[in-house]
Amino acid sequence: GDVHQALSPGMFAQHGVVRAAEALARAKAEIAARGLTVTVVQAYDGYVVAQRKYATAQRAAGEADHFLDLSQKLQSGGEVANSDVIKAKIQDHQQLRNLQEALLTMNKSRLDLAVLLFPDFNENFTVVDDLRLPDPLPAFTEVQATGMKNNPEIKAALAALRQTDQQVKVAWMGMLPTVGIDYFYGIDANQFAVRDRNGLHNLGYSAGATLQFPVWNWGASYSKVKQADLRRQQAHVELGAAQRQLLANLRSFYEEAETSRAELESLSQSAELASDSLRLTTLRYQAGESTVLEVVDAQNTLTQARNAFDDGQIRFQVALAHLQTLTGTF
Repeated sequence: GDVHQALSPGMFAQHGVVRAAEALARAKAEIAARGLTVTVVQAYDGYVVAQRKYATAQRAAGEADHFLDLSQKLQSGGEVANSDVIKAKIQDHQQLRNLQEALLTMNKSRLDLAVLLFPDFNENFTVVDDLRLPDPLPAFTEVQATGMKNNPEIKAALAALRQTDQQVKVAWMGMLPTVGIDYFYGIDANQFAVRDRNGLHNLGYSAGATLQFPVWNWGASYSKVKQADLRRQQAHVELGAAQRQLLANLRSFYEEAETSRAELESLSQSAELASDSLRLTTLRYQAGESTVLEVVDAQNTLTQARNAFDDGQIRFQVALAHLQTLTGTF
């Protein structure tokens, strides 16, 4: 048996390289996990919004049916021309097509979410529509401080810098002498036995040590030092770039989330106003005070307003998810 241990000045530095590599791997794993969160938010809220749009399309189709029936009754009474009924039929057909497209979009978004949720393809799930008017965002200074502290890109850049620092030390230590220690235990005899025929011990041990001095390696050690130093300089540059990019992304994602949230209130009011507009326009049409084109326009405006509000909500959720990839949850 032989127990061997090599001792060199660069052992602890090499250990530092490994620890820095582990920290770098953890930071990259966190980056991937936060990126996955954005994907899940897009798929989940996309399915929720698709359900809402399908419900909106159902209401629009019902309103078109109601208006078609109303125009036919008014035509029977001689109050409107046949052109109004034709326009109402065209609108009814269009809303039915929109309903079919909304159903297709909803089914596709459900399949996209199912792919993310289960290791085996499975559609046996339901989602909760928890989209609502979100709370105000924290102040940008607070978000910036959180981002500088918890950003995995910065953690990865710092870990890479520490790794290159340790690699420089390892390269320099390669120019120093190393020690090798060996401890041997066993039988060194012609007979495989603890004692020989004369009763002497065959089983024994010995130890030895070697000291190696690097004398000449054709400049390889200096080349390794130079390479390690260049990698360290590159890591410094990448850290500075990551810090600047973080500040730019924080500002961009924060403004995107802030703007989309501010627009939600306006979009909600527009949807309510469009609903009132359709109701009043339909009443005016029954009274002979508005045209069929005004009613159709009011119907389309209501559908667009409702869909725009739903799109605004998913836009905010995705913007918030992008922002939290930089800061973590707040």
